[in-house]
Parts: sequence; C-alpha cells; structure tokens
Amino acid sequence: MPKALTNLLRATGQEAATAFRRIWTALRAQGPSQVQFWFIALAVGIASGFTALFFRKGIEALQAFLYGTDDIQFLHSFAQSLAWYWVLVIPIVGGLVVGLILHKFTPDGRVRSVADVIEGAAMREGRVETRAGIASAVASFITLSSGGSSGREGPVVHLAGVIATKVSRYINADGITGRDLLGCAVAAAVSASFNAPIAGALFALEVVLRHFAVHAFAPIVIAAVAGTVINRIEYGGVTEFMLPAPEALQFYVELPAFLMLGLVSGLIAVVLMRSVFWAEDIGNLVQAKTGLPRWLRPAVAGAMLGGIAIFYPHIIGVGYETTSLALTGQLDLLVVIGFVAIKVVAVAITMAGRMGGGVFSPSLMIGAMSGLAFGLIATAVFPEVSGTVTLYALAGMGAVAAAVLGAPISTTLIVFELTGDWQTGLAVMVAVSMSTALASRIVDRSFFLTQLERRDVHLAAGPQAYLLSMFRVATVMRDMEDPRAADEQACWEMIGDGIYVDGNATLEVAMPMFDLSSVPFIPVVTLSGENSPPELWGALFHVDALKAYNRALAATAAEEHS
Repeated sequence: MPKALTNLLRATGQEAATAFRRIWTALRAQGPSQVQFWFIALAVGIASGFTALFFRKGIEALQAFLYGTDDIQFLHSFAQSLAWYWVLVIPIVGGLVVGLILHKFTPDGRVRSVADVIEGAAMREGRVETRAGIASAVASFITLSSGGSSGREGPVVHLAGVIATKVSRYINADGITGRDLLGCAVAAAVSASFNAPIAGALFALEVVLRHFAVHAFAPIVIAAVAGTVINRIEYGGVTEFMLPAPEALQFYVELPAFLMLGLVSGLIAVVLMRSVFWAEDIGNLVQAKTGLPRWLRPAVAGAMLGGIAIFYPHIIGVGYETTSLALTGQLDLLVVIGFVAIKVVAVAITMAGRMGGGVFSPSLMIGAMSGLAFGLIATAVFPEVSGTVTLYALAGMGAVAAAVLGAPISTTLIVFELTGDWQTGLAVMVAVSMSTALASRIVDRSFFLTQLERRDVHLAAGPQAYLLSMFRVATVMRDMEDPRAADEQACWEMIGDGIYVDGNATLEVAMPMFDLSSVPFIPVVTLSGENSPPELWGALFHVDALKAYNRALAATAAEEHS
C-alpha cells in the first residue's frame, strides 16, 4: 500500500476516534438528543429482551434438570409420578440457597421486584438497586426452578430496571431521561415475556411511570417492539395460550353475569393480596419470636410448599399448564375451587417466605380458575342464555390480574395478546373495570403500591403525597450564617418549648409541625444522643419549604404533560 494512502487512512481513523470521543463526552455531559435517545432505547430494549428470554430459558432448563422431565409445559402432570420425598426436598434446598444469596447480597434479606422499580421511577430518578437487584434475580430464578409458587415477570422487570440504571449512570442521565430509560427496559422485558408489544408498552406507562407523557411514548414503543422481536425469534408468533373456537356472544343478555364476575374477581384479588400481606406479618412475627435466622426463612417456606406440592403439584412454578386447562374448560367445579384456595395459600407462603418471584402469573392462573368456576355455575343456572364457560375463564383471568396489578388497560391487552382472542373484548373489559374499581377501594390501588405503603412510601395518593419525603430539611433550611437567618435567641426559646426538627428529617415530617405550631420557621438541630444537648444548625422557614414543594409539583406536572 502506498505510504501516502497509509498516512491518509491513519489520519482518518484518528479523526474518527477523536470525533467519537467528543460525541461520547457531550452525550455524558449534556444528555442525549431525541434521536440519540431512540437508539439508546433500542439498545436497552434489545438487552432487556434478551434478559427476559434467557431468564425464561434458564428456568425451563433448570426445572427440567431438577424434576427430570423433557417437557416442562407438563411439569405438574409429570410431578405426580415423582417420589414424594423428591417433590419435598427440591423446594427446601432451593429455599436454602435463596436464603443464603439474599442474606449475603441484600441488606434486609428481601427480594426486589416491581414495587421497587415503581419506587425508583418516582423517587430515585429512574434508578434501582443494582447489587440487590441482581441477587434478587438469581434468587427468583432458583425459586421458580425449584418449586416456588410465583411468577417470572416481576424479577425480569426489576432485572431490566438494573440494565436501565447502569445505562443511566453511564450517560449521566437526568431524572426524566432516567425514568424514560427505565420505562423502555420494563416495556421490553414485559413484551419479551408475554409476546405482547402493545401491553408491554402500556404496562411501562401505566404501572411504572404512572403517566402517559407523549415524550416517553415513542422510545418505549421502540423498546417494546425490540423485546417482542427477540421473543418471536425464539418462539415464533404463537400465543401463550391456545383457546377453543369462540362461540357467539349474546353480550347484552350476559352483561349482568360479567358485571358480577368482575365484582367476584375483585374480591378474590383482594383475598390474594391480603393473604400475602397477612402471611408476611405472621412470618415476621414468628421469625422475631423464635430467633429464626433470616437466611433460613426461605427454606422453611420451601418445606411448606414441598408438603403442599406432594398432593397438589400444580402449585409448582408459574402454573401455565393449569391456566391452559382452565381456559379450555377441562377442570371440574370442585377441583377448580380447591385449586384456587391452594394456589392462594402457596403464593402467600412463597412471597412471605421471601423466596422471590412475582404475582403476575399467579394472578392470571387464579383468575382463570375463578372465572371458570363462576362460568360453570352461571351456565348451569341459566343454560339457555349462557355462552361458553371458557369465556368466563378468560374474563376472570383478566379481572383478577388487573385488580392485583392495578393496571386495567395493560392487563386487558395482555389477556388479548396472550390468547389471540379479540372477539370477546367487551366481556373482558366489563369484568376488568368492575374488579379494579372494587379492589382499588379496599387496598392502596394495587399490590405493588400497597407493598410500598407498608414500607411508608406513599405513592398511591400521587406526587402531592410523596414529593415532601424527597427533600431533606438540611437542603432547604437557612443556616445561621445566612443573611436572612432566623434570630438565634428565638430559635433556642423554641427548642426549649420542644419545637424543632432534626436536620436529617424530611419535609414530610416538618410540614405538619408548621400547621400545629403556627410559626413562620422551625429550628433545625442535630440530635447527638439522649444526654447531649441539641446542636443548632439553622432554621426551616415555612415559605422556603412551600417554594421547594411547589417547584417539585410543577416539575412533575411538566414531565407528565410533555
């Protein structure tokens, strides 16, 4: 090669590398442009889609190895032929491994899931915990492979959130960009899990971001489509469940039945959610009373699940085989009712035992069986005006899942995309609307938001309820060197009267004090100990707290309507 040409190529390469470094530096310093962000959303969607695919394939492979079956689609039927001690031992060993992982890699021994992703979107600029998140994904992977009775979608959603968090930190994304990236990752993960691009995109907007801002729509759709393409490369365009040919629906005649089904499904969803929370409280109490090590708690739950699985192997794992039987009407009434009760107990044990997994798939299974039971009764009482029982199973599946997730729009679409049956949409929509309306009045809107309320994270009521908790008093106060500082003598007099606030507290603690004391400012102190006098930092003025709160409300409203 001529020397001149070699020098030209070398110079061109150096210029290209320099230009790339400049672009990358600008990207990290100033954030991506809209077009750049779409390419980043596509990359995040592809990564999240592959993560969901590998998570699913890994569970199937480990399940097949542990239970010795070649077709995990019929795992529950195969488990009936296994020796009872094998069915018992597998979840115990799995629970022990899960407990050790969570004990070592999480500060509280708790599995991270969708609720933590919602909290990250609202209060942490679209970031989630990475170390604890990866550990939770591994724990959920082992749980679902070894007999845990939960779903794979929750862990995949949080694992996708970890990917988005890594990217957000790498490009130094601001809050809006970070939340949008989190939405892209969630949309791709859900789409890849269910082969449902429309529902995946709407799930990210409805459940995680909790708004439908236009600026977030395009990148989230791009990511959802990317996740779906990855799923279809592996599994094709087939739906998750195959339904029998639909019969003609006399909807105006059966409308009261589907309204009633919606109410019944809402109550069943509440029972499921309350059972999990009640079991968790019982587990915490037993652990505190007995001194049970937290790493042993999942193994105890695994022993309980294994004991149930000896007699009811359908509780093992995600449960799509039983869901398919319900949607095709192949179960008897008494069997279905018994299965619903046992599945609720199994889900409560799994979640309260801190074994990992999500509630999405269990709610689909419980909903399908509940709808089938309702349909069997309704068609027996009014055979002349009733359609097929499988229609009730389909509507019940959507109704219970929507009430549990607090996501009527995306859940309705997931049901349609899982089954490919768009002809019975009216029945599903009516049942879903009634179930979510009823359940949201009894719990804090959804399973995830109720989980957060139990941790004193108040997202259910909206930004006006949680924004105050995002501001530390020390960041809003005026210190004593400020030209507009409060009078020091007046501050000490108020401290003597018991009117003061810790500088590490949040405005959520401080604002009610203004209403109770009717003062323009509150002294801010550091509390060193019980016998040590407080150290005066400065004062929090009511007007400054209101300004900070109003700016946060305005920024949130601007983002949600942009």
